[in-house]
Amino acid sequence: MTAGRPMPTQDDVLGYFDTLSNWGRWGDDDELGTLNHITDDVRLAAARAVRHGRSVSCAWEVAVPKDMERSTTACPRSADMPGAENMPAAFHKDRRWGFSSERLGLTFHGNSLTHLDSPCHIFWDGTMYNGRPHSLVDAETGSSWAAVTAAANGILTRGVLLDVAGARGGPWLEPGEGVVPGDLEEAERRQGVRVRPGDAVLLRTGYGRARREAGEPGGFRQAGWHASCLPWLHERQVALIAADTPQDVQPSGYEDVLMPVHAVGLVAMGLWLVDNCDLEACWATAAELGQWDFHLAVAPVRFAGTSGSPVNPIATF
Repeated sequence: MTAGRPMPTQDDVLGYFDTLSNWGRWGDDDELGTLNHITDDVRLAAARAVRHGRSVSCAWEVAVPKDMERSTTACPRSADMPGAENMPAAFHKDRRWGFSSERLGLTFHGNSLTHLDSPCHIFWDGTMYNGRPHSLVDAETGSSWAAVTAAANGILTRGVLLDVAGARGGPWLEPGEGVVPGDLEEAERRQGVRVRPGDAVLLRTGYGRARREAGEPGGFRQAGWHASCLPWLHERQVALIAADTPQDVQPSGYEDVLMPVHAVGLVAMGLWLVDNCDLEACWATAAELGQWDFHLAVAPVRFAGTSGSPVNPIATF
């Protein structure tokens, strides 16, 4: 319970599929969803948020797993050094020129890699954003609707980091702690910032610090957005949300809706998500400069038909 805001029941959350729906809002053929909130004026305003020229990454480094066979995010590499058998024949004699090369294979959805979710990532009752059937996703060619290539021109907007861990007075939120609208507004008040239409909201639960200092938590439990934040995000006309966890608090508190922020956000609202950010450098920079808004750039790889992409969000202060 937050002041003046009773927690939504499961029926309320299921009702969000209708009350928060953006289907048809920007036309029946729209695949951008909430990215439509990022207008030319919003991009220009985001550029004016650069006041110090400092840039930081909001992504975790992708490491090569030790157990290549069992890893779901494996990135095998091969290094061709001078003198190796597979050097180009024209250079076999002098050996002065060499190169390194990689063959990458990874599964970016999940709880490890920093990645962008496009609207075709989740279905509800067999339907995707803007009422399209899940049958538009083909096993061979991927999705022909609302794939990550809809954002091929990049997501460039004003980012706002809301430090909810700090607003609650601790170094991090514990697994299972949900962030509610009152937390967001307290963070705004404490930091002297307000979320505007077209903004990207980056939620800091402090997981990056917890991971470094306390290690990985066990079980399917994590801090994150509570479903009660969805109407708030809709009212504020937020274009994108990011978090230092995979978004949804787990457990969600709703037996029939495992991940309401993913389900309602992607399917009903067309709300794009960046999961698994590392926000500690961004948080430290914001605190040092006393500036909690910045220019945010998210550039997905143009993988045809995919439901997302690994990304390296860059915040420039």
